[in-house]
Amino acid sequence: MNKQLLLPSRSGFARGGFALPSFDEHDHELVDLSSLGFEFLLEGSARGTNTLGDVLTQTVDGRDLNEIWREFSATLLLNNRRRSLLMDMLSFNVSAPIEDVPQLATSDFEEASEFGVPKGIRGGDYFSMGYDFKWYDLAVRYTWMYLAEATAAQVESLHNMALEADNRLMFTKVMKAMFSNVDRVATIRGTAVNVYPFYNNDGTTPPDYNMNTFASSHNHYLSSGAGTVDSGDLDEMETHLVEHGYGRLQGSRLVLLVNRTQLATIRTFRIATGSSYDFVPAVGQAPFLLPTNTGGVVGQVPTSVGGLPVAGAYGNWIVIENDFIPVGYMLGFATGGEQQATNPVGIRQHANAGLRGMRQVKGPDPDYPLIDSYYQRGFGTGVRHRGAGAIMKISAGAYTIPAVYA
Repeated sequence: MNKQLLLPSRSGFARGGFALPSFDEHDHELVDLSSLGFEFLLEGSARGTNTLGDVLTQTVDGRDLNEIWREFSATLLLNNRRRSLLMDMLSFNVSAPIEDVPQLATSDFEEASEFGVPKGIRGGDYFSMGYDFKWYDLAVRYTWMYLAEATAAQVESLHNMALEADNRLMFTKVMKAMFSNVDRVATIRGTAVNVYPFYNNDGTTPPDYNMNTFASSHNHYLSSGAGTVDSGDLDEMETHLVEHGYGRLQGSRLVLLVNRTQLATIRTFRIATGSSYDFVPAVGQAPFLLPTNTGGVVGQVPTSVGGLPVAGAYGNWIVIENDFIPVGYMLGFATGGEQQATNPVGIRQHANAGLRGMRQVKGPDPDYPLIDSYYQRGFGTGVRHRGAGAIMKISAGAYTIPAVYA
């Protein structure tokens, strides 16, 4: 919005007692109306609608806005990719509001008899897992005059903002499903259904696995008991997964997500100083000298898992640095890979395939579908395998939900 007005110069000549303006092209001046007490409405974008006045071509310092928007698009794609790769390792898409998920179990042969028939494999215990479901939307509005003058890059920049918001929403909901140690309740067809986190001492008794039995107080939300992570903390988290059979299945691996602060300590773990294993850096990590009496590295450490760069390995853990993990917390989980049924979290999609994913809904005018259009996403979350993950808070106190995922 133009906040200046073209007024005649004070050099205009007077006739009959009146000051008459001179409109010579060099005889005028621009006056800032706000300095005279005028107030102005906000531009359209500040009110949620992009108007003709919002079409700009360059910044005040002369930089091309299209170039800036292209940079924004590239960085948004990179940021979203980091979230998406992690979500794919953690989750599995489901469409049912309640799902009977088989828990890991084993079966044994029995001695055959002459006239008897053998017992059948029951496939282990099944646990009914619920998933919440909500609709979310976000509007991107334009006037037809804006669309007539805007460049494709300007319109795409708003579209990319919506894509980033959708990606961030889904990622945050998946993380909250794991980091919250509180049972949720979803109303499904008028019935209250529990939506569970990992095992959380809620009275549920996990099924036996091999020789391992569990109490109803079993808990995968742990505390280190000290202000600094040590190797015993990683051993304890591993035990909480492998004792349920996770990480030992074919194609299943244990992944430990930590932030940079905890990783700096984990890098120092060595058998020589009391750890159960040496921390072994992955290929491509910063080099350092190994003790001269080592026999070299036994085993291999992958450079990436699911597209995420690996920092190294500690025992059975593949250690990945990720700044989405709050400082003072570690998340360990078993994954079968991208969108595998053994992954810990379920992302509930709508039963109608046409309503899945993020949808762009047209505005009321078919000639201008973008005007008053909006983006829509319906989904929910819930843990599918309660024993397939464990979270530890590095603290002398009890586990508490980090504020960012509360």
